[in-house]
Amino acid sequence: MAEFLTGGCLCGAIRYAVDAPVERLAAYYCTDCQRATSAGASINALVPAAAFRLTKGETRVFSKTADSGHALHRHFCGDCGSWIYNPMGGDPGHLVLKAGTLDCHDGMTIVLNLWTRSRPPWAPIDATVTSRETG
Repeated sequence: MAEFLTGGCLCGAIRYAVDAPVERLAAYYCTDCQRATSAGASINALVPAAAFRLTKGETRVFSKTADSGHALHRHFCGDCGSWIYNPMGGDPGHLVLKAGTLDCHDGMTIVLNLWTRSRPPWAPIDATVTSRETG
């Protein structure tokens, strides 16, 4: 399989490759994502789990129940704390990859806003993009 994308954490201890194209992103405005990213939203790419592989290092995992009710297992760098990905709750065939950890963002655009009922009033949102109050 051809390597399409690479990425990693802030300190470089974790590196990964994604063997699938990423063009569509979703902004998650849930309170869990806000706290985990220290931002108004988490920008994510949904990728096939089989297309993702770690090429350097090992992640640590923080688990909790998400607002959706699914178990959420956040994989992050144990050194710098960067949140890299989490398996998609209810769909083991996909991962939610943190778009900010990608090395290149060419051709990517946000196509969906989720959990907008939790969006802080200071967080920007593109009103032309489809939005849902929950996930």
